[in-house]
Amino acid sequence: MGALVGYHEITVYRPRASAGSGRVDHRGNRRVGRGGVRPNDGGDDMTFDRRSLTRALLAAGAALALASCAGGSGENSGLDPLQGAPTPQVSSEPLPAPAPTVGQGSVKVALILPSSAKGNAGAAASALKNAAELALSEFDGPDIQLLVKDDGGSSSGARAAAQAAADEGAKLILGPLFAHSVQGAGQAARARGVPVVAFSTDANVAARGVYLLSFLPESDVQRVVSYAASQGKRSFAALIPETGYGAVAEAAFQQAVTRAGGRVIALERYGPDKAKMAGPVERVASALGQADALFIPDTAEAVPAVVGQLAANGVNLKRLKLLGTGLWDDPALTRDASLAGAWFAAPDDAGFRGFAQRYRAKYGSEPVRAASLAYDATALVAAIVKTQGESGLSDQTLANPSGFVGIDGAFRFRPDGPNERALAVYQIQTGGARIVSPAPRSFGATAQAD
Repeated sequence: MGALVGYHEITVYRPRASAGSGRVDHRGNRRVGRGGVRPNDGGDDMTFDRRSLTRALLAAGAALALASCAGGSGENSGLDPLQGAPTPQVSSEPLPAPAPTVGQGSVKVALILPSSAKGNAGAAASALKNAAELALSEFDGPDIQLLVKDDGGSSSGARAAAQAAADEGAKLILGPLFAHSVQGAGQAARARGVPVVAFSTDANVAARGVYLLSFLPESDVQRVVSYAASQGKRSFAALIPETGYGAVAEAAFQQAVTRAGGRVIALERYGPDKAKMAGPVERVASALGQADALFIPDTAEAVPAVVGQLAANGVNLKRLKLLGTGLWDDPALTRDASLAGAWFAAPDDAGFRGFAQRYRAKYGSEPVRAASLAYDATALVAAIVKTQGESGLSDQTLANPSGFVGIDGAFRFRPDGPNERALAVYQIQTGGARIVSPAPRSFGATAQAD
């Protein structure tokens, strides 16, 4: 598919819109706006000066337009990549030395990427490095220096890169990208007391001191179920694909329905074989007379076939509210009349448009979807160092419950490592998708904006 787009570890990709039509261009890139990272304004328990951190980011020329508010899984990831997810091809070549650096600041921060891995993984690494470089170029006087390290797409390479970074004085590590690489780097970094902000979408590799700045399906599921409940939906059913993503989404769905005070009246799993899909669909269809909503966390390519079989089983799709995740953020679904009115959760796309425009102007190519993660991570670290010095690169600062705001909206790191995102809820309609519930601008007692 040319340049890698929508780089995800346990998702196919999270397509985003172009500025010109609908919400997604033909490459699947999400649209983007001016970006940087600034602290969220919610909450009074900030452990650092919110005002000065905000000023630092605004001075960088990266003031965020807050809208209404990444690779194949590898060894021991516990999740199966969906069809089309880029899988690292571990390089047999020795890692290059010396490692390149970006910036001239006094505080060293490592950026670990699969630069020498073949195929899409290497292309993604290049784009993430570019995005980090762009963040530094747009920040006013960043006092950090990025030590760019190559993990070759392997756990052992990531471990060696993290050890080398710590030996060279890195105070924090950005990356790696793959789950197994995060495990390797995380073990080495935690032993040296160096925090990690990684880009994997596998929450199993998160831990205290190893934080994930990525798009996790749990946030999508919680947001769309919570919104459905706020609109009077109480009885839920689900058709779950037998994939790694599906397993994560199923667990999050059960938890979200319980939290919302609803009930799950039917749940079936189906495999990729269309011939074997009929049984699970038929069993769920027989129970849908009692359901208000049906959750299908599958790809834009697969969902129409599932919905078609539901219709063939006599399900009245106009009475039932269909629910999905960010995998539904694809223009193909807006052309399917049977999905009109369906809801899905995803970041507001206003932030990514400007970032993509600036990236294209600087590098002459489209950014992969995960590039915004490297931009936000770099801008966040630069802002913390500007306001607090290197001592601010700590678990206490990173896990602050008030969170931060980046290109893709508000986010915060949980103390145990995963992130939570403030997402918008979209409704599919002919010709596009529109926001029916804006993303929250801050994390308060609730992260919803229903």
